[in-house]
Amino acid sequence: MIRTRADYPLAETQPGAVTGKRGKSLPEITLDSVLAGDVTMEDLRITPQALQAQADVARDVERPTLALNFERGAELVEVPQDFIMQVYELLRPGRAKSKEELLEAAATMRDTYQAERIARFIEEAAETYAARGLFTFRF
Repeated sequence: MIRTRADYPLAETQPGAVTGKRGKSLPEITLDSVLAGDVTMEDLRITPQALQAQADVARDVERPTLALNFERGAELVEVPQDFIMQVYELLRPGRAKSKEELLEAAATMRDTYQAERIARFIEEAAETYAARGLFTFRF
């Protein structure tokens, strides 16, 4: 289902459609359910579907860059935090030793985590860093 500006904010217009990883909907997350131990962190984490819904709204209000950022975020939800931090460190200018190092990270994002948009972003960074000489530690 593609969301539009009329659906924003989703938590108010469609609270039952906002769910966590275990499928618990927003109205089911109450103080009583938390105190009863029925809510876990998985119920509170953002899902790819929620981020894609936000991307749909952003695109509908003519914010394509914001929409793309939400879509990239959706791809990262299932990527382990330690790998995200490794890639983040590589993307800092002067940290990656070579273009190949970034391309390997992009391949892992694509092949292991099906994160196509993120892989393209890293590949674009690799090209830019190569053109600007940003692979050697500059400080």
